[in-house]
Amino acid sequence: MEYRNLTYEEIWQLEQQSCTAEDWAKVMVHPDINIKYLRHVRFSGECRLGRFSESFTLPGGMHKHSGIYHATLHNVTVGDDCCIENIKNYIANYDIEHDSFIENVDIIIVDGLTAFGNGVEVSVLNETGGREVTIHHRLTAQEAYMQAMYRHRPVLIEHLKQFAADVTTAASSERGCICQHSTIVDTGYIKNLYVGPYSKIEGAGRLKNGSLMSREESPVHIGYGVIAEDFIVQDGSQIEDCTTLTRVYVGQSCTLGHSYSASDSLFFCNCQEENGEACAIFAGPFTVTHHKSTLLIAGMFSFMNAGSGSNQSNHMYKLGPIHQGALERGAKTASDSYILWPARIGAFSLVMGRHSSNPDTSALPFSYLIEKNGETWLAPAVNLRSVGTIRDAQKWPKRDRRYADGRLDLVNFNLLSPYTIDKMVRGLGVLQRLRELSGATSDTYTYQSAKITHSSLERGIKLYRMAIVKFLGNSLISRLEKTKPEGCKMSDVKCKLKPDTTEGEGDWLDLSGLIAPHTVITQMMNEIEQGTISSHEQMIQRLSDIHARYYDYEWAWAYKLMLSFYDLKPEDLEHKETLISIIQDWKEAVVDLDKMLYQDAHKEFSLSTKTGFGFDGNTSTAEADFAEVRGQFDSNPFVTAVEQHIKVKSALGDKWIEALS
Repeated sequence: MEYRNLTYEEIWQLEQQSCTAEDWAKVMVHPDINIKYLRHVRFSGECRLGRFSESFTLPGGMHKHSGIYHATLHNVTVGDDCCIENIKNYIANYDIEHDSFIENVDIIIVDGLTAFGNGVEVSVLNETGGREVTIHHRLTAQEAYMQAMYRHRPVLIEHLKQFAADVTTAASSERGCICQHSTIVDTGYIKNLYVGPYSKIEGAGRLKNGSLMSREESPVHIGYGVIAEDFIVQDGSQIEDCTTLTRVYVGQSCTLGHSYSASDSLFFCNCQEENGEACAIFAGPFTVTHHKSTLLIAGMFSFMNAGSGSNQSNHMYKLGPIHQGALERGAKTASDSYILWPARIGAFSLVMGRHSSNPDTSALPFSYLIEKNGETWLAPAVNLRSVGTIRDAQKWPKRDRRYADGRLDLVNFNLLSPYTIDKMVRGLGVLQRLRELSGATSDTYTYQSAKITHSSLERGIKLYRMAIVKFLGNSLISRLEKTKPEGCKMSDVKCKLKPDTTEGEGDWLDLSGLIAPHTVITQMMNEIEQGTISSHEQMIQRLSDIHARYYDYEWAWAYKLMLSFYDLKPEDLEHKETLISIIQDWKEAVVDLDKMLYQDAHKEFSLSTKTGFGFDGNTSTAEADFAEVRGQFDSNPFVTAVEQHIKVKSALGDKWIEALS
């Protein structure tokens, strides 16, 4: 844009319209500006103004023409067709892009050099420090995980902090930007705030040192009463209803509202936080809490749902809030649950009651932790037959609200993966050793600080075996699907079964959503330390490549487990009888687990669940009322899906058994 000076006639007209300037020569305008849309404006410093030719259509059908009315501008550039009205104090050091609407705001300023929330250190997990994560507008859950959890590799941390510093430096400026099509109305104090395209700020109280990384496809919304300082909000997220944030990172497509309060915390994609409080937490993807009485503190979570009244304590001793804990992916807490940190709860487990004995059940995933007479009782693997677990696994991909292009966090939704299956293999070994050491006739077994009944132990062994068999069969058939079953030859099958890599062997990790082999992640970290990966962009690309190769890595791991689990040699898999036996084993495990899910779903339609239905009638009225509200068991979508799953998987197994025969 080539701006021009105002003419004497225009200056005279502006003064008649109650406009003033410290120096009219420093006010530059669009060649086609219509100055009648400038009224009661005070100009200070160097200002540039676009043209005002369009109108805004407001809710209710009201039209308001673009222009500047009752405002003070200091060193401000205003793009085309903006409307700025009723600025109580002033706007300073901002570039306001075209089609922005700003009305009834106290003050909007940039004061000196700022990075707009980039470079802020957030003390997650340990309130007193030591696991700080440097936030910036390109931060991912995986990068934050490495910053927080790999402090034992100081060279790695140094490089990661340098990557963050590079992003921070690039984002730093003495001028702010309110990008195109942004809306800021009825808002109080705004200082050092970057406002991305199509952002909407309505009624916020105070926003200081932050970035709204909005975009047209997934805008950011900041609602009434919100107070935020030292923060970054990614695209698609909504912060509503008197939420208070201090040193907080909010990932893509998150929702925080209903007076939620958070400090020194990270929330990654698709988190939903309402009513409660968070302090020093690492909330990985799909961490959810809805209740006023819930406090999440000094913990690491992902794919987690916190029940009402859930609480943790990070004051085990007297040296301050130095303790931390983790609920691995998919874990849940029931109402009024309590955990004394330090503790670690296994993946996809359910915590009920109060637990002060610092449990570590990471080797026993899919379990129930239950309080009984002040003690922790453990029911291993029982969540594998729970309808809720399967429902959660199905809903997470459907509830990923992120725009398809530009997703930051790498998320693997698989319920059964080398990460969870390896824990089941270890858990199976734990339960078998407990049975051997205490005797098969023992009534109660003790693991860590938890107690396990004999029936729970035997059931856990059975369920872990079934899940391992199911995973191995899934992997085998997925691999075989690369070969057409019609007329397949064993030579083709042998070629497909051979892993493409050995990188997937060994332990696996869950880097807050990214499931990957330990060796691969370690190699990437080595390359960062050595300088082979020398920029933030290169690191993100490497992580994306690892994520994309998941199924290659998975088969390498599953292939090796298959040999050890079934006590086979590689050449044994060259015989069709061996493959048929594994597929038959898989088919039985899938059907048996589905039948357990079917039975668990049937509990939701039992007589006891109908209490409260048919309020003013008899039993038949309750039945009819229940049917209208909850539907019939046989037509329930989940029940029909389970029935269909049994048919589909049985047919798939039969197809390959026949093909190999």
